[in-house]
Amino acid sequence: MLQKIGNEIWVFDGDCVSFYGFPYPTRCVIVRLKGGGLWVWSPTKLTEELRAIVQDLGPVEHLVSPNKIHYLFLAEWADAFPGAKVWGPASTIAKCPELEFEKALTETPPLDWADEIDQVWMQGSPALDEVVFHHRSSATTILADLSENFSDAFLREHWKPWARWIARRWKIVEGWGYAPLEWRLSFIFRKPARAAKARILDWPTEQVVMAHGEWQSSDGQAFLKKAFAWL
Repeated sequence: MLQKIGNEIWVFDGDCVSFYGFPYPTRCVIVRLKGGGLWVWSPTKLTEELRAIVQDLGPVEHLVSPNKIHYLFLAEWADAFPGAKVWGPASTIAKCPELEFEKALTETPPLDWADEIDQVWMQGSPALDEVVFHHRSSATTILADLSENFSDAFLREHWKPWARWIARRWKIVEGWGYAPLEWRLSFIFRKPARAAKARILDWPTEQVVMAHGEWQSSDGQAFLKKAFAWL
């Protein structure tokens, strides 16, 4: 179901996908830019329902992968909306040689959305880098795998007891919102990661949307400070 969460910004929750045997919920973010075109972050499976919703909102202009894990449905969206530009960091581009990407995303937003959406390139891990976004007019910060915030209800329905124990120990549950332990441990170069964290915490965040778990409609800065306390 599509949910409007602020000025010209919506979230759509898709079905679960399996990640190393763990069921993960999926979520995409849609922003309508000032020119009327749509910026689609971490596209979920393109169902007929979602296609109709998107077409009602406007023309799809940008398909955005925030990291090399969030590429699963890029190709089907690119096929469905051939006029859209496809974006991602270099790590995503290397993972998807069949797709034609724009210039790799880094610290500097492309001119296509620089007036409306800020971004920070979180580096410091040889295993995972991620481009984090901030939609100015809705004061929404958007994270993929740098924060997971599973509810107890979701875990009880989808994860086995031993997996729920891991989730709580790793603090990827409501009240914490940490990144998974394997990602945290992989950030061995702390200086660039902490510099990126500082820039993220400087944003006037009111809402936080992540790909996996319960997004935060208020107290966004406090949530981010806690979610990044490990760094």
